[in-house]
Amino acid sequence: MYAEKLKQFENAENLGGKAWQHAVMIDCAEKTSIKDCSMHCFHFQQMFELLFKHLLETRSEYGAFPRTHKLDSLLELIIKDTEFKTDIERFSPPLVTVTVCAEAYRYNFLLNCKTYWHSVEVLNILLDELIEFAAIGT
Repeated sequence: MYAEKLKQFENAENLGGKAWQHAVMIDCAEKTSIKDCSMHCFHFQQMFELLFKHLLETRSEYGAFPRTHKLDSLLELIIKDTEFKTDIERFSPPLVTVTVCAEAYRYNFLLNCKTYWHSVEVLNILLDELIEFAAIGT
């Protein structure tokens, strides 16, 4: 599902291509019987982070992105520095949840998977908006 959504970046030699690679890994993870959602979360966070940074690199006036891994901060920059507009109030809390979950994965902490999956549902809407924005002018 995610690899198909990010198909426009398939094997691209840029951050968009890296986002697509993480989308492939999410699709692989979804086909397993792993109960722990942490691996899914790690790749989901990376997919969003790299897509955000790709958009900042290709669509912002400065063509640059910060080192932060905080997804809510990256979305704020995209809204500020590009023509992309969305409801930041709707998407900021789930972006924070995914960022925190991905950090927990790195340290092998248990995640609240129910909260994480709810965030994924909300962020799938944002992902569709971002993909549509990325396709403009390509």
